Amino acid sequence: MKAPSRPNRSSGPSRGKGGVPGGGAPRGPRPPQRPAETAGLPARLLAADALDRILRGNASLEDAFINDTGLEPRDRALVFRIVATTLRRLGTLKAVIAGLLDKGPPKSAPKVETVLLVGAAQILFMDVPDHAAVGLAVDLARGDRTTGGFAGLINAVLRRLARERDERLAAAEALNLDTPDWLRQRWTKAYGAERAAAIAAIQAQEPGLDLTVVGDPAAWAEKLNGEVLPTGTVRVLQAGPVRALPGYEDGQWWVQDAAAALPARLLGDIAGKSVADLCAAPGGKTAQLAAAGAQVTAVDRSGQRLARLSENLARLKLKAQVLEADATTLKAGPFDAILLDAPCSATGTLRRHPDIAWSKRPGDIAALAALQAKLIDHALELLKPGGLLVYATCSLEPEEGEQQVERLLAARSDVTREKIRPEDVPGIAPFITPQGDLRTLPCDWVRGEPERSGLDGFFAARLRKQ
Repeated sequence: MKAPSRPNRSSGPSRGKGGVPGGGAPRGPRPPQRPAETAGLPARLLAADALDRILRGNASLEDAFINDTGLEPRDRALVFRIVATTLRRLGTLKAVIAGLLDKGPPKSAPKVETVLLVGAAQILFMDVPDHAAVGLAVDLARGDRTTGGFAGLINAVLRRLARERDERLAAAEALNLDTPDWLRQRWTKAYGAERAAAIAAIQAQEPGLDLTVVGDPAAWAEKLNGEVLPTGTVRVLQAGPVRALPGYEDGQWWVQDAAAALPARLLGDIAGKSVADLCAAPGGKTAQLAAAGAQVTAVDRSGQRLARLSENLARLKLKAQVLEADATTLKAGPFDAILLDAPCSATGTLRRHPDIAWSKRPGDIAALAALQAKLIDHALELLKPGGLLVYATCSLEPEEGEQQVERLLAARSDVTREKIRPEDVPGIAPFITPQGDLRTLPCDWVRGEPERSGLDGFFAARLRKQ
């Protein structure tokens, strides 16, 4: 989607013209100068550092923010938005920047591209004044010994981008660069060219904030200035820092995408039943199961992620048995029901986790599918005869969803598919496949503005052990 045209808010006279087509000869690098502390600079420093670790250090978007404890919640939210916006539009931003440099970003100082990406994302896709985006990028460059000598180049590139915003953006967006080719090809094969294009388009947009609430969804939607989605999730727009919202400290709701809230509900009435949540962290589904009255055993191999799960349960005043264990070799149960939200490529969650588009590779799908098959087979061994298994992934790839179920049913005569019905969960009728499974796509639920539309891409199947 093309960004709306805005008045030119140039940062004033150029501080340098080096390396920009038509801008004259570059001046020699100057020694880096540590700028005086500028409002907004700490947030940009953290954003650039996080982006650099994601793009060059293979960190995840979540793990890249381990050093943000010194910022206020509003500043942390800004940092996350800058980095997430950059990753969602990474292909477009790189193309735009490349078009403004004669020889591309300097190979001797890779952080220069990082600073340019952070600045360009604010100019093109965020409501940040151009002069602030440019000035803070220059200050950011001057504060690092590897980029200080390129501060003039950065200033000139971003000032020119601000002047030529519309034409540069239109030319880059026409190339559809924000989804890797291998992913677009897979989605076209699975869902057709039109839906693949729709998926790619909405993945580039910032999502709303989805909440699963303990009480009345309509009352909380009114209190939080949100709306109730057909399945009962409350979607909040322009929320600000999550922890500052009413009801957070009181444990009245938790953050959970509308699609992610569906698999647990497919287990039906679980009050008083023993239910295992395998691969449970960070705990949204565990909270759903506990709130529904189940005796929950939450299993995950990551102790760090389980610590977050336990913190969330404490805030929500919910209880579950928490086990740090490998779900492929777990010795527990037998359980009345099991929810297996398996590790996957997570290609259905690119709006919320845009780093995944650039960190995953085609070969990852087969490796993850093999792990999922192992997890399903072992989960069935932990299930009582007559028990119910809900298998789910937040992937758009058929190998991690539909094909897993077909493999299982072909290999085992003691397992049957229990078809999902529209009456199982209000609002899910459009997502039920002809086979009786559940499949959501990010481009579903077009509801006007992009932030009001869409949900994560999810697959879920209900399997009964005979």
